Amino acid sequence: MPGTNLTRDEAQQRARLLTVDAYEIDLDLSGAQEGGDGDGSDHGTFRSVTTVRFDSAEADADSFIDLVAPAVHEVQLNGEALDAGEVFKDSRIALTGLRAGRNELRVVADCAYTNTGEGLHRFVDPVDQQAYLYTQFEVPDARRVYASFEQPDLKATFQFTVKAPEGWTVISNSPTPEPSDNVWRFEPTPRISTYITALIAGPYHSVHSTYEKDGRSVPLGIYCRPSLAEHLDAEQIFEVTRQGFEWFQEKFDYAYPFAKYDQLFVPEFNAGAMENAGAVTIRDQYVFRSKVTDAAYEVRAETILHELAHMWFGDLVTMEWWNDLWLNESFATYTSIACQAYAPGSKWPHSWTTFANSMKTWAYRQDQLPSTHPIMAEINDLDDVLVNFDGITYAKGASVLKQLVAYVGMEEFFQGVQAYFKAHAFKNTRLSDLLGALEKTSGRDLKTWSKKWLETAGINILRPEIEVDAQGVITSFAVKQEAPALPPGAKGEPVLRPHRIAIGSYELQDGKLVRTGRIELDVDGALTPVPQLAGTRRPAVFLLNDDDLSYAKVRLDEESLKVVTEHLGDFTESLPRALSWASAWDMTRDAELPARDYLALVRSGIGKESDIGVVQSLHRQVKLALDLYAAPEWRETGLAAWTAETLEQLRAAEAGSDHQLAWARAFAASARTDEQLGLLQGLLDGTEEISGLAVDTELRWSLVQRLAATGRADEKAIAAELERDKTSAGERHAATARAARPTAEAKSEAWASVVESDRLPNAVQEAVIGGFVQTDQRELLAPYTAKYFDAVKDIWNSRSHEMAQQIAVGLYPALQVSQETLDATDAWLASAEPSAALRRLITESRAGIERALKAQAADAAA
Repeated sequence: MPGTNLTRDEAQQRARLLTVDAYEIDLDLSGAQEGGDGDGSDHGTFRSVTTVRFDSAEADADSFIDLVAPAVHEVQLNGEALDAGEVFKDSRIALTGLRAGRNELRVVADCAYTNTGEGLHRFVDPVDQQAYLYTQFEVPDARRVYASFEQPDLKATFQFTVKAPEGWTVISNSPTPEPSDNVWRFEPTPRISTYITALIAGPYHSVHSTYEKDGRSVPLGIYCRPSLAEHLDAEQIFEVTRQGFEWFQEKFDYAYPFAKYDQLFVPEFNAGAMENAGAVTIRDQYVFRSKVTDAAYEVRAETILHELAHMWFGDLVTMEWWNDLWLNESFATYTSIACQAYAPGSKWPHSWTTFANSMKTWAYRQDQLPSTHPIMAEINDLDDVLVNFDGITYAKGASVLKQLVAYVGMEEFFQGVQAYFKAHAFKNTRLSDLLGALEKTSGRDLKTWSKKWLETAGINILRPEIEVDAQGVITSFAVKQEAPALPPGAKGEPVLRPHRIAIGSYELQDGKLVRTGRIELDVDGALTPVPQLAGTRRPAVFLLNDDDLSYAKVRLDEESLKVVTEHLGDFTESLPRALSWASAWDMTRDAELPARDYLALVRSGIGKESDIGVVQSLHRQVKLALDLYAAPEWRETGLAAWTAETLEQLRAAEAGSDHQLAWARAFAASARTDEQLGLLQGLLDGTEEISGLAVDTELRWSLVQRLAATGRADEKAIAAELERDKTSAGERHAATARAARPTAEAKSEAWASVVESDRLPNAVQEAVIGGFVQTDQRELLAPYTAKYFDAVKDIWNSRSHEMAQQIAVGLYPALQVSQETLDATDAWLASAEPSAALRRLITESRAGIERALKAQAADAAA
């Protein structure tokens, strides 16, 4: 029984047989405001009529089309009515006896609205009580809205006709037409894949503009719910978008490939955004309701540019199968950050600093899990790909693309990309198509490079080996490369790789670490001599992988480590600081640097850190180190020291600055004494004030949630705050606060709402899980370890993928760092017979416990 799964073999067989020409999709959403057709289901249904024309390479052949629907009323193949009850089974409609050449299929079904962020999501805004719809189809969820050949290499044109309630707006991939009697008839799209088709409908607010270039005008639209319209900074979003259009069209030498470009900020979105062709959906938390730091604007801009890059890489040219998902995502990530770094007038020329300190730390973490896999992963079926949107697919892949650019040259890289787009427009490709284009423009043989970088797992470690004479002159310098053993359970063997790196030399000048030299070279094999440095005077610091060109762990030599430990905050540039911070964090996670020493290092240098994104990353990492990696008997001492530091920095920060807001949030996250909690309460009720600090809606909720978690805010206080913020965001924050309360009753209620019921929408479920798991409440949460293992398999088998993954990861007893938790996990893995996807998630979580135990032991020995 295939269920909703699809194997690669099945997809390849279907692609060999079928060529899909066109879909005509007619949807009746006229009942969406009330929740559908009133069939008694939780969210309602809508009528979906699909007509699809396709060719078969063989006569009398058999195949199938995909559909997830509560009911199918009619199936008609080449004018002949089929028995819907007979041919529709297991989320597939069997197609037998196909004609050679042209076939036409018509399917009439009732499809279901969802509240899980998959398929056609329906949301009712508590502010105006209006319904808002949007689709999310990646990976396999177009079939929840219309019958489709659900695989990326069966491209076709799509023509949507939609009946919607009066007063609504309907947006799709093609330009929005004028409706007639509340019916919207869209023009057919170019040939695209099912997963990037889209439909967004509701009484959305919109702002419009254009992008003008070389006589062509591309309409631009930005949409959000009316309740967010006052917060929508449309001009800033348009500015970033135009910057992306300008830079990408120049670098890709290919005009924007669709007729318009809409960006729609939609509610309860599971991901950051989705690259639907010409109709990008983005989580509406990016419409900032309160003051945020510049780091938040930078992240939003990267998301906007990431999705825009997908219009070419992913939408215009699409992977043949999901094993090249990494290339779609890595390319969009690399080019979005490169655009921020290099585009004229960019507000974030330091974007590689952010990448080094956030995306790459995600990649390093993922690559050290038992589930680590090659960048080009083996994707045997849809279940595989659903858990593969990970740090390797996005962050390691983007890191390796940055390495590839350094290896072949940036100009040669983009020349190859230009040839690739021209050769494969509106078609499907494999990795070899791109690498072949890059080989032609660069003259480099990329077959060995590809095999070692893309087809193997794991991280290399680079160390300098330096010999110096009595006068401080270098007599020899080499880069040693190591390939540590892969984590237990991981597939493959460790491998040494070719690295293109820079080596930076830094000297202390007037208390600042200034780069005084840089050389760039290829490193390959176990030991690479660097004769250029022989005969030169040793600087204060040598930094391998300066400018962060390659993907590797970097270790400092003993002398450099001493200087960096004392002067980490004194680098004049943000990127070497970020690389040093990242190295220190990596050493902490690897139990090479005790958590208490990491805290001391951060406290000594963070006050000098100007990059707000780095500061906020350090805040998260210190809190994580203290909660999980500190020896339990010392943890409270460390937390007390850190909280005192956050308050001191908060009071010292410039009034109204990003740093002040960041420190306020860090303080709110860890306040613990009566005096500190009293300050939070005072800031909330207005009896305390910190000059320049705006205690606005989002910061208020941070204060309420911490007060709730420490027993200072009860249900009455939470309800009062919700009364001030009667929005969907307020409802989520209140759910978090209620679940955070330190009582057995609150935990039981939260657990029941998530585990024993499936009625919560995706965003509210996520909020409840976030509140339930409180690091100060280990003893209160301890009984839920057994309950978790009793429930998780049934949840996985009965819930949608997004909802089940939230629970499987979010409720794993990660705070119960003990051998007992490892034993309980191992016993469950041995007896439960979970699916491969669930086994992977549980094994990854188990690895976190194992890592924490090692780090705690290292901290206890310090």
